[in-house]
Amino acid sequence: MKTIAALHAAVTAVPFDGEPSAAELDAIELELPLILAEVDLLDAQIMILDRPVTELDARRIRRARHRVLAARRNLTNRATVVQAGGAA
Repeated sequence: MKTIAALHAAVTAVPFDGEPSAAELDAIELELPLILAEVDLLDAQIMILDRPVTELDARRIRRARHRVLAARRNLTNRATVVQAGGAA
């Protein structure tokens, strides 16, 4: 019976310490408005799970959806400007 052993060195030279890198933290900070808007939408949807939807609830959900769409638009526009500016 043959033993199986790794013949190659480890793929990553630096061990993973479990902490996000500076680039990952910057990306999270850039996406934070979208994340918060999505959390607000989720909160509004959770509130109506066990009761009939009132006009106020519908308005709250509609506004939360609009905030999510606006945050996505702003994030997309910011990414487009950065790419266009970096390519010039």
